[in-house]
Amino acid sequence: MRGSTPPSDDPAGAPVGSTTPALPPRRQALRHALGLGVAAMGASAAHAAPPAGSPADVARDEAYWSRVAALYRLDPSVTNLENGFYGIMARPVLARYQQHIEALNLRNSLYLRQDYARDAEQVRTRVAAAVGATPGEIALTRGATEALQNLIVNYRGLKTGDTVLYADLDHDSGQSAVDHLAAQRGAHVAKLVVPEPATHQRVIDAYAEALKRHPRTRLLLLTHVNNKTGLVLPVAEIAKLARQRGVDVVLDAAHSFGQLDFTVADLGVDFIAFNLHKWIGAPLGVGFLYIRKGRLDAIAPHLVDADEARGPDDVRRRVHSGTTNTANVLTVPTALDLHLALGAAHKEARVRYLRDRWVTQARALGGIDILTPDDPRLVAGITGFRLAGKPGRDDNRAVATALRERHGIFTVARGGLASGDVVRVTPALFTRAADVDRLAEALRDIVARPPRAA
Repeated sequence: MRGSTPPSDDPAGAPVGSTTPALPPRRQALRHALGLGVAAMGASAAHAAPPAGSPADVARDEAYWSRVAALYRLDPSVTNLENGFYGIMARPVLARYQQHIEALNLRNSLYLRQDYARDAEQVRTRVAAAVGATPGEIALTRGATEALQNLIVNYRGLKTGDTVLYADLDHDSGQSAVDHLAAQRGAHVAKLVVPEPATHQRVIDAYAEALKRHPRTRLLLLTHVNNKTGLVLPVAEIAKLARQRGVDVVLDAAHSFGQLDFTVADLGVDFIAFNLHKWIGAPLGVGFLYIRKGRLDAIAPHLVDADEARGPDDVRRRVHSGTTNTANVLTVPTALDLHLALGAAHKEARVRYLRDRWVTQARALGGIDILTPDDPRLVAGITGFRLAGKPGRDDNRAVATALRERHGIFTVARGGLASGDVVRVTPALFTRAADVDRLAEALRDIVARPPRAA
């Protein structure tokens, strides 16, 4: 990833309180694992240089991605194409997580009270470097939802009569946080519909028109990669429009970090919510928020955070999670090592290649509406579809059920679009070309024998 640091064997990557000899260096271990297969994966790992070639070329190298896939333990009873909820841990990450759990259970409060703050700060430093930020701009959270809600609800820049704007494609938790904020502050909520079919310019124009139509807008919620259709918004362009009108942007980047290749500087946004347990592959329940240096005062400290050890200018006072699963935080460096070793550009190219492969076949069938355009600026791995003329909730749930029961392919139905519901398809790094070909063949059957809505 641009602006990131290479893998390193920092103390936060070793099991807490460990007095046993260090495991082989992560860089050497993962290279060995990818070269020799499953038998070599018992060691901790974090370096897997892709073969020579452009990201687009590497994306088609099934031999290489088969070795990557072997780093994951999968349920053989189903082809999982619903990987947007949670990105499972690779074997080396899982092994490190289990080591941290055991060590925490052994040392318990002795470690938590004396050493955890030091190690968590090292994790925060690694996370900040991975997105091109400074540690002082980053606060760890339990996920993007917690980060997003804190950024929105604690935003100080609203007064009675101001407007807050969001779109139909934004996540439900972000929309509800905006609704709550408006109810508490007397602000007005305005909504826009992202155009279908989307094009790069049509999306920008839709936001420009909405900002013009609501001149008192002071806060705009954007979603980098939405969880419904997978559309990638041109965030930098929209944020520039907002900034020209004095509008702050809160960005939901839950699905983009690890799926797209970017740094915070590329986005031009001051407030961002991130996940680490989706496309980075850290243990479930860890994320972070970003507040650009110089903008901290725009977000109030959390209402229950009275940590006097941290001054009012500490970004970590914008979150108060209580006692959480610290083992997942300590495992983040191992997950980041694997992410950085594979390369963000290569990951982005791979999941987009898999997406394009099944979408091309599905478009040729007819009778299927693909909700995400083929413009590489507007799509990565996630794509929503529906049977033509079937936007109902029950219709799309029936399609997801038929894919699972008839063909052993797991997808999920998503709602919230102004145009109706969709079925979401989300490949992962362990997804093989044959898996998405199987989906395309299954869709041929679905078109020929449409399932009945319940």
